[in-house]
Amino acid sequence: MDMLSVIGVILGFAALLGGNFLEGGQWSSLVNGPAAIIVIGGTLGAAILQTPKNGLKRALSLFSWIYKPPRQQFKTAIKRVVNWAITARRDGLLGLEGISDKEHDLFARKGLQLLVDGSERDVIRHVLETDLLIAEQRDQEAVQFYESMGGYAPTIGIIGAVIGLIHVMQHLADPAELGPGIAVAFVATIYGVALANLLLLPIANKLRSCIREQSQYRELIIEGILAIADGENPKSIEMKLSGYLH
Repeated sequence: MDMLSVIGVILGFAALLGGNFLEGGQWSSLVNGPAAIIVIGGTLGAAILQTPKNGLKRALSLFSWIYKPPRQQFKTAIKRVVNWAITARRDGLLGLEGISDKEHDLFARKGLQLLVDGSERDVIRHVLETDLLIAEQRDQEAVQFYESMGGYAPTIGIIGAVIGLIHVMQHLADPAELGPGIAVAFVATIYGVALANLLLLPIANKLRSCIREQSQYRELIIEGILAIADGENPKSIEMKLSGYLH
């Protein structure tokens, strides 16, 4: 589990609640059901409306990356590529067929299969880079679901504030009704801004970081496979790929 994500969420909301407490406010003053329904429901509705079905499914599947991001083992990948290069120099490209069949990474397996099939270097690059680009675009579009919610939430919070003020204006003659209406007005704004800046936008940026790391990992695989196709020395390949180490 990524403890930084857990710490970040806890610290952000603890600062909000703690600041309210130090200012003399009550914890219960930030709890308002109608405001939560307006902001959360409205934000989800707007984001779902703009997101295609496949994009929404992908966005939901990426949510687990926030606390359990995929760890790309760059050192291990470099060692694997070097072993592939050693096998190719010893047994020829056909010697990689057995390795390809046992490879769990589908992206790397595809590259190895292209090598075994004797594909031209430019063909290998084009096929793998196309796969990388499509996968990256698909994931970036999924991240936009969270980013769009981060953009909509403050605006929906303002809508909630206006609704609360309308309620207040309708009951100016009844002081007992003024408090709940004003509470909805201000709490809805807090919900919208806090939800966007403490949760949704950070989630989008976290996922983008994971996607970027995954793309770099696949770029490493591409460069390694192309180097094998060029017949480069395994030691030279290892030195070339070491630039991907963080």
